[in-house]
Amino acid sequence: MKEQIITENAPAAIGPYSQAVTVGKFVFISGQIPLDTSGVLAGETIEEQTEQVLANIEAILAEAGLDLGAIVKSTIYITDMQEFSKINAIYEAKFQPFGVFPARSTVQVAALPKGAAIEVDVIATKESTTCD
Repeated sequence: MKEQIITENAPAAIGPYSQAVTVGKFVFISGQIPLDTSGVLAGETIEEQTEQVLANIEAILAEAGLDLGAIVKSTIYITDMQEFSKINAIYEAKFQPFGVFPARSTVQVAALPKGAAIEVDVIATKESTTCD
């Protein structure tokens, strides 16, 4: 059975999709662009936009009772591969405390909704992700 996850601490969906859906032990979070909770594009730099995207993902995960450490796979879509090192530095700092980085793909795209420079979708698990 699938269950929809909705939080007011992340921007509402801007189309016919859910912020996230839980199926069994997995949580699938839709692509997050750097919108604040009022739906306004947050930040002009790639660093600001990356921080906002990850904050949105953290808020959705929190609604599911999880944190970034539950993420097992992420896909990053960016409009300028030249910005990748800046994104990577922020990503590394956010995920480093959890010990094991998620599997990840990064793709350059021609454009993203609302003129965003980055979009990230993730798959998380409700199972323990710590190494015992």
